[in-house]
Amino acid sequence: MDKKVEIVEQKLLLDDFFKIEEVHVRFRRFDGKMSEPVRRLVLERGDAVGALLVNTDTQKVLMTNQFRYPTYQKGPGWLHEVVAGMIDEHEQPEQAVRREIHEEIGYEVHALTPIATFYVSPGGSTERIFLFYAEVTNADRISNGGGLASEHEDIELIEVSFDELWDVLKKGEIRDAKTLIAVQWLQQRQMNS
Repeated sequence: MDKKVEIVEQKLLLDDFFKIEEVHVRFRRFDGKMSEPVRRLVLERGDAVGALLVNTDTQKVLMTNQFRYPTYQKGPGWLHEVVAGMIDEHEQPEQAVRREIHEEIGYEVHALTPIATFYVSPGGSTERIFLFYAEVTNADRISNGGGLASEHEDIELIEVSFDELWDVLKKGEIRDAKTLIAVQWLQQRQMNS
C-alpha cells in the first residue's frame, strides 16, 4: 500500500523550550482512500538519550534521583531514572549520552551497547529516545556529577544491587518508561547469561 501523506496546512503555535505545531493533514487510509483533513497538535521536544549503567567493581546499577515537576501532581515528584538528557543540535546520540553520563553522575564510559530507539508518545510528540547500556568501574568516576547548575539540575546518584532493582521492578515502583524498558532489558540479559 502506498503510504501517502498530504500536509494541507501547518503553523507553529508555540516556539519555546518546547515547540507546538498545529497541522492539518490527509493520509492514505487502509481502504486505499485519502482521509479527510484532520487536525493534529504535535509537541516537538527534540530527541533524547538514556543510559543504564552497571559498576562492575561494586556490582551495582547506577541511576539518578531528581525532581520532575510534571510528575508531581499525579505522583511522587522525585523519580529514580536511568541517566538521560536531550541531544544537542549537531550532536550524535552516542556523544550526547556520554556527555549526560559525565554531567549527571560523573562517570566516563568507554563502550556503549544500544538497547532500543523508541518514540515516547507517538500520538502527540516527535520525541525519540536512544537508549544505551554501559559498564563502568570505580576508576571511571572522574567528577562528582550532580547535573548542571546552569540548567538548575540537582541530581543524586543512586546505586542499587541487582536484587533491589528486581524487587522494585516486581513491585511496579519504576514509573519512568525509559527506565522500565532499560531495567527489563537488563533483567532479560542477566537471565540469559
